[in-house]
Amino acid sequence: MELLDVRNLSKIYKQGENEIRALDNVSFQVKRGEFIAIVGASGSGKSTLLHLIGGVDKPTSGQIFLDGQDVYSQNDEQLAIFRRRQVGLIYQFYNLIPILDAEENITLPVLMDGKKVDQNYLADLLQTLQLRGREKHLPNQLSGGQQQRVSIGRALINQPSVVLADEPTGNLDSKNSQEIVNLLKLSNDKYNQTLILITHDEDIALQADRIITLEDGKIIRDEILRN
Repeated sequence: MELLDVRNLSKIYKQGENEIRALDNVSFQVKRGEFIAIVGASGSGKSTLLHLIGGVDKPTSGQIFLDGQDVYSQNDEQLAIFRRRQVGLIYQFYNLIPILDAEENITLPVLMDGKKVDQNYLADLLQTLQLRGREKHLPNQLSGGQQQRVSIGRALINQPSVVLADEPTGNLDSKNSQEIVNLLKLSNDKYNQTLILITHDEDIALQADRIITLEDGKIIRDEILRN
């Protein structure tokens, strides 16, 4: 079943009298539980696409449907709730709040939503992310790999429809990079979590179910590696 339906998506930025077409009439679908890698050279439109799917930016034209919902038919307040509940975002730089410990950083989206934390799910998540014993550590007391695990936990805590990861291993060494990819794959398998990941690393891309290649804002290749 399709979870995500991207239809004729375009994004044009204006710089003075010039127009930069970051995305040009992009269309594709994503099934629930699918793990997709998006690749392409710098400036190909990868991050723009991810931000549009996540409701962070608005398209110039086209539509995005997530779980049957027209993302951009919502007003700004509805979009903020959508981002908090339906989308988990993971970035290259961890964006953790320095005065909050690991557990507080992970549970922040739930608390901001005025909900109670599911302690059983949190415990399972901490175990899965190998953060047991690190719950009360501040970000500056954690390694880079551990900080990225915290950011993954934060992305997963609301059990979103889709997790969007923008170069999540770009700030890590090869050992930690593979550990992070393994954890993302585990969340994909264990929680049937739909995952869309941007990467420049071919080895990481080849671990996905499917690779979408962008060039000059267009999809030039869409390969299924495994069903």
